[in-house]
Amino acid sequence: MATGDSDNLLLMGRIGAAHGIKGEVRIQSFTEDPLALVDYGPLKTNRPGLTIRILAARTTTNVLVARLEGVNDRNAAEKLNGVELYVDRSLLPKIAEEDDFYHADLLGLRVQLKDGTAVGIVSAVPNYGAGDILEVRDERSGDTFLYPFTKAVVPEIRLAEGYLVIEPPIEAEPGEEEAD
Repeated sequence: MATGDSDNLLLMGRIGAAHGIKGEVRIQSFTEDPLALVDYGPLKTNRPGLTIRILAARTTTNVLVARLEGVNDRNAAEKLNGVELYVDRSLLPKIAEEDDFYHADLLGLRVQLKDGTAVGIVSAVPNYGAGDILEVRDERSGDTFLYPFTKAVVPEIRLAEGYLVIEPPIEAEPGEEEAD
């Protein structure tokens, strides 16, 4: 990102395809309430010098459809496909509960099994529509493992201590090779 304060920025959404011919875009919102994205005012982006202001938005089945300032036709909307939308962390509500966190807080945490065995580092928390996934990279091998981000699989998150505990499903335990 071109901004100097990228450590304080959290990814809040990603612009997708154009919607219709009047310049509307589809936005995948990463907020609990997709329409909350509108309330954060101008959004920083991963494109140098580009700031996005949402003028109006509505939800559809799985995305936000938005009208953006300065985007008045389909061609302009298509040029924004893939632009990531960020907000400064200081604009987000303070976290009141000890068990609450932002997904960005998980990135870089050590991942270990209940017995303390190291598994890797959290490298991403994607959501492809069926729920959040914990992406864990094994630092020794470079392999990546994906785990459902559920209370059953991730029973403990210790942000202050810098780690989380996973209990992978038996068929997905790291380090085990399938027998031929």
